[in-house]
Amino acid sequence: MNAAGVTVREPELAELRFAVRDFLRADRAEFGWQAAVDSWLGGWDEGFSARLGAAGFIGLTIPERYGGHELGHLHRYVVTEELIAAGAPVAAHWTADRQVAPSLLTYGSEEQRERLLPKIVAGKLYSSIGMSEHGAGSDLAAVATKATRSDGGWRLSGTKVWTSGAHRAHQVVVLARTSPVDIEHRHAGFSQFLVSCAAEGVRVEPIALMSGAHHFNEVVLDHVFVPDADVLGEIGNGWHQVTSELSFERSGPERILSTGPLIFAAVRALGSGPTPDDRTAVAVGDLLARLISLRQLSLSVARTLTDGGDAANQAALVKDLGTRFEAESVELIADLIETLPPDPEVETMLRTARLHKPMFTLRGGTNEVLRGVIARGMGLR
Repeated sequence: MNAAGVTVREPELAELRFAVRDFLRADRAEFGWQAAVDSWLGGWDEGFSARLGAAGFIGLTIPERYGGHELGHLHRYVVTEELIAAGAPVAAHWTADRQVAPSLLTYGSEEQRERLLPKIVAGKLYSSIGMSEHGAGSDLAAVATKATRSDGGWRLSGTKVWTSGAHRAHQVVVLARTSPVDIEHRHAGFSQFLVSCAAEGVRVEPIALMSGAHHFNEVVLDHVFVPDADVLGEIGNGWHQVTSELSFERSGPERILSTGPLIFAAVRALGSGPTPDDRTAVAVGDLLARLISLRQLSLSVARTLTDGGDAANQAALVKDLGTRFEAESVELIADLIETLPPDPEVETMLRTARLHKPMFTLRGGTNEVLRGVIARGMGLR
């Protein structure tokens, strides 16, 4: 299924896809990691990220002068799709490669690019994103973290929440208000900062899941000094920068394939058992047809980004439809495998999927808010 669609008919992308598969087979055989649901959130393996970087599969869109491979978004899409479909442990480098690198290339200073991009390419920069706050989740215009001018830089104070991986990250990319609230222009006056997790005044507190797993954090900023060299982009341009950044966060294969390893393992199990009845065959066909359709939507965003276009509206649509599919797929798979003999791999992934299911439509902006974004983009409100 992963090889379906336009990309496989392009020899260069097909060659890349098979190279990633070969790497994953060999790496899993040697290092023993297990396929997992939501591996881009919970699969933190710094050794894997370093090996992936050494193999040339991180930083595909980063120019060669910064150590990257200077390829297109479709190349990155192929690699990303294979990693997520395999349930590989990619969380350590994920945010840096997916969001921070494009932001640095578009808005960062030359010094920031030279300092950070080679580390991203190597899979050795771990970054988190400080957007959401208590009372300002999907409504980022309500962000209250403040940055005030200081000698040689800025002082940041506030609290960020749901900050994935901050307890292990080198930095947090913080959205903060740098000018007073303008009721008529709620999105004005924001800026972005590259905040070191080791900086004085940064405190990271865990937010554990019901299972005890620790991916999310609350990050408290207590008058944290950030030098001018670590301002990302232009002061006051933060909202535009964040909106652009969210296109990368919301539209990738991870928004439709978080449960992919479970789906593929279940379909393999069904295929190796007795001949499925018509009901099962129809259910599997419907599930995969929906997945393939969503994949085409997600690919269209990658093409738009490749062409340098604005994909914010399309990305919001992919995230809404894709994460709803992910959530619905969990119980569909549970029903399909009910009559099969116990399969430890499938059962482990199913348990994880059920625990993570409530998060699918929340993270990256709640689907209800994104529908407003889509409506505005269509001129409906």
